[in-house]
Amino acid sequence: MKRFYKAVSIVESEGRFHVLLDTRPVRTPSQTLLSAPTKELAEAIAAEWEAQEGEIKPLAMPLTRLTATVLDRADGQRAAFVDEVVAYLGNDLICYRAANPPALAERQRAAWDPWLIWAQHRHGIRLYPTTAVLHQPQPPEAMAAARHLLEAEEAAGLTATHVLTTALGSAVLALAVLDGAIEADAAFEAAHVDELFQAEKWGEDREAARARREVRDDIRAAARFLRLARNG
Repeated sequence: MKRFYKAVSIVESEGRFHVLLDTRPVRTPSQTLLSAPTKELAEAIAAEWEAQEGEIKPLAMPLTRLTATVLDRADGQRAAFVDEVVAYLGNDLICYRAANPPALAERQRAAWDPWLIWAQHRHGIRLYPTTAVLHQPQPPEAMAAARHLLEAEEAAGLTATHVLTTALGSAVLALAVLDGAIEADAAFEAAHVDELFQAEKWGEDREAARARREVRDDIRAAARFLRLARNG
């Protein structure tokens, strides 16, 4: 679809901030009026629409897409979002370690152990790492603590956590981003310890590097959305 509007603006109504294209409000795929809880998030969404030239590219508007997901899906799919994040926690990336080579094993320990400790101390989520190939069940108490935490989270936070979990492969790292304990780029690097180690040893694969950049951008967008939706 080609750009059909000249001006982008925002207007406040009933405590929410709406984005207007000329005088027409933006709507979500489900035809809900697109609105943000903070002026800062609305301004960032408006900037995405303003930046469109010629053909409108939805993939270039991650804040718009995340806000639409909250409005269209967060309430109806809240239970599914919680279930999926808890399922990731039961198979969390940072719990599955290499025994060899020792350099990789040490790098994993340095990157991941602090976040296992953080999850236990901060949220009572105690997970156990393993070097076994087979699935290692995690304590039911840890799963219950995570579920309780997620069920209490507001819609924007839960949506961002769901996106971050799937992008990172780690619910622990996603929860750390949600909590403000780790920055987006640091979470990305922690989640890609193995790939970055292999790239250093064997050289970079162009397609793999491109895929990692896309994942990094998704993580940055989700973290930015979370910050703007919460605090402006």
